[in-house]
Amino acid sequence: MTSSLIPTLPGRDYTDPDTFRREQERIFEQMWFCAVRSDELAKPGAFRTVHIGCESVIVTRGRSGAPRAFLNICRHRGAKLCVEETGEVRRAFQCPYHAWTYDLDGKLIAAPNLTKMPDIDRTAYGLVGVHLREWLGYVWVCLAEEPPSFEDTVLREVVDRLGDAESLDRYQVAELSLGRRITYDVKANWKLIVENFMECYHCATIHPELTEVLPEFADGYAAQYYVGHGAEFAAEAKGFTVDGSEGFGRLPGIGDDQNRRYYAITIKPQVFVNMVPDHVIIHRMFPLAADRTVVECDWLYSPEVVREGRDVSRSVELFHRVNQQDFDACERCQPAMGSRAYRCGGVLVPSEHHIGEFHKWVVERTADNG
Repeated sequence: MTSSLIPTLPGRDYTDPDTFRREQERIFEQMWFCAVRSDELAKPGAFRTVHIGCESVIVTRGRSGAPRAFLNICRHRGAKLCVEETGEVRRAFQCPYHAWTYDLDGKLIAAPNLTKMPDIDRTAYGLVGVHLREWLGYVWVCLAEEPPSFEDTVLREVVDRLGDAESLDRYQVAELSLGRRITYDVKANWKLIVENFMECYHCATIHPELTEVLPEFADGYAAQYYVGHGAEFAAEAKGFTVDGSEGFGRLPGIGDDQNRRYYAITIKPQVFVNMVPDHVIIHRMFPLAADRTVVECDWLYSPEVVREGRDVSRSVELFHRVNQQDFDACERCQPAMGSRAYRCGGVLVPSEHHIGEFHKWVVERTADNG
């Protein structure tokens, strides 16, 4: 007989710096990480720095127009090349310490007295490259020496959730335009945020606006965890907006079977994809400490909606409120993770049992092998 209650991770797994360090090294530095929206790199030399695991990474666009990624570290004495989060260089990255200079493809091209050191291999002493690929209009990077298969990890999450990859392809996410971005600085462990997104046991309690549009969520079951199922809009809801008012016309690839439905996908370790007929919402988490996670949330619309300056505020406001409600709940939980009452952890009810699979995955990824 299956128990109604199964245990969570112990509280220390949400507060312990050593646990967080292992997660950074064995999860975030070993898996594909959704780093930057491709549109942010408008032309060669445009860059953004992102924190991935214990590393700072420069994501830029090379001279050929292809995206490139490098560790944000000068090969001379280890100074950080770029201290700004975003910016643009004309032709090269120059270290502000000793002026070692690298072209947009990472090759060492100049340094004081470099001509007097003819034995230096300018490629070998170039920037350390990071594996990269583009998908959904984002640049994904992997810091591992041998990255895992993108198909067997990232794309497998889509297939496991929707039943096939084509169901997501119909939203043509890479062709959408950024209508709004909101960044949240959440004082909570990244796992609490993932767990929250994976269940809807809390929805009736803290998400009144969401359950008005998606009444199925008020029952406490997360429709996202039925393969291929999307939560149906309320009969009276005209669109996925804060007041149920009409949104925009459905995206070109969306048929009747996906119309008026909400789908969500968790792509471990740090991405949530939310799909409705007229827009897509993507969350990316950047875990910075055991008790701090920055979350960037992008609202993506058809190019003409953004180009014409149409009002997206009602659709943005719905999920912005959901985000605030969720992150407030996570921040309410974080201090309790260090309590003696949570020393052995908490429990999961049947509608949350699938979170136990996430916990098992984290434990296996961070376990000491031998």
